[in-house]
Amino acid sequence: MTQPFTVTVQILDKDYHISCPPAQRANLEQAARYLDGKMREIRLSGKVIGAERIAVLAALNISHDLLQRPASAEPAGEQVRELLAKIDSALLESPTESQQG
Repeated sequence: MTQPFTVTVQILDKDYHISCPPAQRANLEQAARYLDGKMREIRLSGKVIGAERIAVLAALNISHDLLQRPASAEPAGEQVRELLAKIDSALLESPTESQQG
């Protein structure tokens, strides 16, 4: 079995170190870029302040999109859920950011 290693991804200009099997590195990086893009869209709207609130809204939007997919797309959805769980874990390990505004 391949040992996991740490991948550093950047989301909203903050680094997160996430343990990941080498074979999943590209998927993790792609998921992080996707999440970063969604969070930046929300931040640019100016309607939501604070990284934590932006992250929750992005997670809800992504979850909604996944639930709207046909059942035949389930394997890809499972991979995304696993990666989101890893990102959630990394967020829990990082210090809480104070809200702006």
